[in-house]
Amino acid sequence: MAVTISKVTDKSTLHKFIQFGIDLYEGNDYFVPPLIYDEFATLNKEKNPAFEQCDADYFLAYRNEEIVGRIAVIINHKANEMWNEKNARFGFVDFIDDDEVVDALFDTAENWARRRGMNKMHGPLGFTDFDHEGMLIEGFDQLGTMSTIYNYPYYVSQMERRGYVKDQDWFEYKIPVPKEIPKRYMRVAEVVRKKFRLTTKKFQSKKEVWPYAREIFELLNKTYKNLYGFAPLTDKQIDYYVEMYIPMLRLNFISVVLREEDNKLVGVGIGLPSLSVALQKAKGKFMPAGWYHLYKALKGNNNKILDLLLIGVDPEYQGKGVITLIFSQFIQEAVDLGIEYTESNPELEVNNKVRSMWTDFNAVHHKSRRAFIKEI
Repeated sequence: MAVTISKVTDKSTLHKFIQFGIDLYEGNDYFVPPLIYDEFATLNKEKNPAFEQCDADYFLAYRNEEIVGRIAVIINHKANEMWNEKNARFGFVDFIDDDEVVDALFDTAENWARRRGMNKMHGPLGFTDFDHEGMLIEGFDQLGTMSTIYNYPYYVSQMERRGYVKDQDWFEYKIPVPKEIPKRYMRVAEVVRKKFRLTTKKFQSKKEVWPYAREIFELLNKTYKNLYGFAPLTDKQIDYYVEMYIPMLRLNFISVVLREEDNKLVGVGIGLPSLSVALQKAKGKFMPAGWYHLYKALKGNNNKILDLLLIGVDPEYQGKGVITLIFSQFIQEAVDLGIEYTESNPELEVNNKVRSMWTDFNAVHHKSRRAFIKEI
């Protein structure tokens, strides 16, 4: 039967779009499904403030009335303006291993982009750097994280068949937690603390975090400004992410580095006990039982994996050892809770400053992912 493409136009078809991205991986031990509620919020043009600077449409591929693929195509006008490009992004892409299905999806997305004056297509990317990005190219037998994409190996072959080539790669590391903070690390941290008159703050309640919440994302805007495809978050986007992330964080793994003289935030690290297994048990649904699995993983003391979500250092202080202050706190908290290893989550292949952080920790490079690009 021929493949037909249908544009997502209402909540019902948007639900089908999201659900297909979960159903395709049923029975896969490594796929971590997102919460359907969160996907709705991200893709809803009325709720996600990214649509102040983005255009997007979503498409479903059908064969004999059965959904066999999906794709979102996005233009981030702010990013194009910053990088002087005319790029469209594809994301939220899933499909069965079928050339006709893949061709129908990407022909539709590429034609959509051309009609809007774009000359390249790259992805998978989302609306912002806080969305999932990068197609998995290595590590298909490794458990995913809540922050990353999982896909079957045949996706890579299909991208190459379509003429897409490497644009950027990300690496991910599995980092064993040492039994104690390395002495060299402690010495460096103490030198950095005294030399630059810095201090770290340990939060006792979420109420203490809120005064720093916006400042954290403003710092990330400065930290990430030169990274691949980045566009700074607007005030509304910062508010959106503050409300999304801050309530779910665990205080043990929020580390802020402050300048003593004026309490200015110069570094931040945020980790989260892994929600991967809990999300697998939830199967995309917060209710009726998903919340219990998530709460247990987040607040309990039996989680052996820590996800490193965000690390940011003010450009003025980069390369000066501020990271040692953040990780000194994280290591001690991880040891106290019995955490066995951490997941770095994606780090750009070209970002040597970040990747060099793991040289002291016997880190294993266990996953790689790629943004592909094609002239259209």
